[in-house]
Amino acid sequence: QRREWLHVEDHCTAIDLALRDGRAGEAYNISGQERENLDVVRRILDLTGASADLVRHVEDRPGHDRRYAIDSSKLRELGWTPTHSFDAGGLEETVEWYRENREWWEPIKSGEYRAYYAEQYAARLRG
Repeated sequence: QRREWLHVEDHCTAIDLALRDGRAGEAYNISGQERENLDVVRRILDLTGASADLVRHVEDRPGHDRRYAIDSSKLRELGWTPTHSFDAGGLEETVEWYRENREWWEPIKSGEYRAYYAEQYAARLRG
């Protein structure tokens, strides 16, 4: 399977540009750099020093999309261009951010966030 990968800062600048310079009511797609999912996984394993034994292949869900392709030409006409290259440090920078911000993701991995969501949204779920 293939997906488009985009650095968060490029995503934010695209949204900002569409809000400031786009036409009201118009949809602006934001695209990234297309990569095979497994290639991205392998690169993350390399960057983190993790074992390839961590990779688990699962059966695709019914109707699974093998590829997404986004056309960001309208946004590019406004002058947007991604500035972070996936191959020239973008993924490395992202991995480093996660290393430096464990307090952001550890509660998610531990399941701690579930208690927060249960407390914040329980009334909505009972509706």
